[in-house]
Amino acid sequence: MAIPKSRARERLLSDTNRGARILVQLINATTSLEEARATLGNSYDLSFTKAVEKATAGIFDRLQRAVPAIEWPLLAPLIFQINRQKKRRNAVILAHRYQAPPIFFGVADLTGDTLALARAAARDKRDIVVQCGVRFMAETTKLLNPQKTVLIPDSRAGCSLADSITPADVLAMRARYPGVPVIAHLSSPASVKAVSDVCCTPDNALAIVEAMAGDTVIMVPDEFLARNVARHTGKKIIAWAGGCEVHQSFTAEDIAELRAAHPGAKILAHPECAPAVVAAVDFTGSLSGMIDWVKTEKPPRVVLVTECSLADNLAAETPDTEFLHGCNTCPHMKQITLEKILWSLHTMSEEVVVAPDLIDPAAAAIRRMTELAASDD
Repeated sequence: MAIPKSRARERLLSDTNRGARILVQLINATTSLEEARATLGNSYDLSFTKAVEKATAGIFDRLQRAVPAIEWPLLAPLIFQINRQKKRRNAVILAHRYQAPPIFFGVADLTGDTLALARAAARDKRDIVVQCGVRFMAETTKLLNPQKTVLIPDSRAGCSLADSITPADVLAMRARYPGVPVIAHLSSPASVKAVSDVCCTPDNALAIVEAMAGDTVIMVPDEFLARNVARHTGKKIIAWAGGCEVHQSFTAEDIAELRAAHPGAKILAHPECAPAVVAAVDFTGSLSGMIDWVKTEKPPRVVLVTECSLADNLAAETPDTEFLHGCNTCPHMKQITLEKILWSLHTMSEEVVVAPDLIDPAAAAIRRMTELAASDD
């Protein structure tokens, strides 16, 4: 199945004076980068002053393993101004574990995985939420916090997994397999959640499958997660051929090469990797599962077969463990930058809107998951 491409990151505009086409970079889906930078430069002092250095010194101490000192004078002023502006706006910043360390440790108030962040936002008293993650995460936060203003710094931050399926695809599967319950990965658009029976996460997928009535279930959209769960249940799982581009590109040959390159290192993989990869590693678990394993087992050397920023962020919390390179970078997550976060707070953009007719059924699918199995992601 062909996976739809994410939205274009740049747009072409006509230059009528020269009769040519020029490339115009955007800071988000609507505003040019040049315009945004000019506005931010006129509105905020983005120089690395002694006051900024002092105010951000504690943050840099945590980031030294992930951020070169030469880059800090460029990052610190943005972090300083974001933290001031979020207080003025009475906003809370959420950061997924795949966000870069300067965001994760520098400006985030709440960190974690998709569901954990959405729940934490519901407990937070602030009315403005800035979601540092991809679109389906911001939608999930909005579903569980419909009364709050939810912003995403760049709505072009999509997801290959979420973009691999549509509500029409789910309805077609329902027609082909009448009466079979549909389990939608939390990494799905709100529109897909709304036509599903229940959601699941990598942590609780097996428990959700076991809780469904009957001997057959449909799991969408992650094929590898469905195949990995199928190894542990007697139920038949009908899978959709979608996947996370970060995880689906790893192979068993990659694991063999990592073992040869790093003898004795422990290798951990996400359950959205291929079954052959899962079979070849030392531990398989969700993001929180991998983090808990590293903190509990305290391996001297480890390779995390997932998105690179998980290792970067975890390294700051587990200084006695050496994290070896064996990861992939998610280009969608990296659409979110400090500059875009400051622009989002400055302009109150881009607001996440979920169609009113989707909110109740999509939120119901999430609530049913939490009733059947407890998990974060």
